Amino acid sequence: MQTEPMIMPQSPCASRHVFVYGTLRRGGRNDIARFDPPARFVGAASVAGTLYDLGSYPGAVLGGDGVLTGEVYAIDPALEAQLDVLEGVRPDDSGEYIKRELRVRVGALEIDCLVYEIHPSRIVGRPAITSGNWLDRAPPFS
Repeated sequence: MQTEPMIMPQSPCASRHVFVYGTLRRGGRNDIARFDPPARFVGAASVAGTLYDLGSYPGAVLGGDGVLTGEVYAIDPALEAQLDVLEGVRPDDSGEYIKRELRVRVGALEIDCLVYEIHPSRIVGRPAITSGNWLDRAPPFS
């Protein structure tokens, strides 16, 4: 008799990963290290996308030929909830950012990560940051 594999629910304390590309990066205005509970740095990473200059922070559209430079962190659910508020995420995807999940390469690893993608209505008329690196555009402590 063949049995179905058992899928165990994820513990509410289990960490997830987030890819950050803007002010949440190390040295940024909203450096993720300032949050409590603390995030754990996993590594530098990049994903396909286009970065847009929204003034004092960036927004990314995922996919395409461009490359976004960022960092991956392990976070717990309490920090994820804080990031959702900071990024203006709404359950109906009408907020400033839309929370996505995608596979990100960090060194030799591939990790499922949350990524906050800007709502398409927010980038109309905004310039792209062609390097894909927010730190090329903004001083680290702005």
